[in-house]
Amino acid sequence: MSEHPAERRRFKRIAFDATTELSQGQYLWPVKLIDLSLKGLLIERPEPWLGDPEQDFFVNIHLGADVEIEMDVQLAHEDRGQLGFVCRHISLESIQRLRRLIELNLADETELERELGALIDI
Repeated sequence: MSEHPAERRRFKRIAFDATTELSQGQYLWPVKLIDLSLKGLLIERPEPWLGDPEQDFFVNIHLGADVEIEMDVQLAHEDRGQLGFVCRHISLESIQRLRRLIELNLADETELERELGALIDI
């Protein structure tokens, strides 16, 4: 369930606050988004936490009226009340929104291109 530290640092994380929901089967948790990258996200663990780490989750990040980033994610690590998820599937529309969001938060466009290249190589 844990990924190698070098893998986690391959993608720059951006602190971002947006209304976010995590779901799995019958469960739906409103969660606090801590940060986001091209590869996944970090949230505060909701209470009560009844998620099954062996099954995928669905995340919906609301950016504005009818503007969302949706992805299927897998729990990668749990530490100090935080849950880290790795993206397993994301639609083209959602990845375009995520890319634009990260682009706006990175000072260097070449860094974004490097991260996109690393994402494609995975």
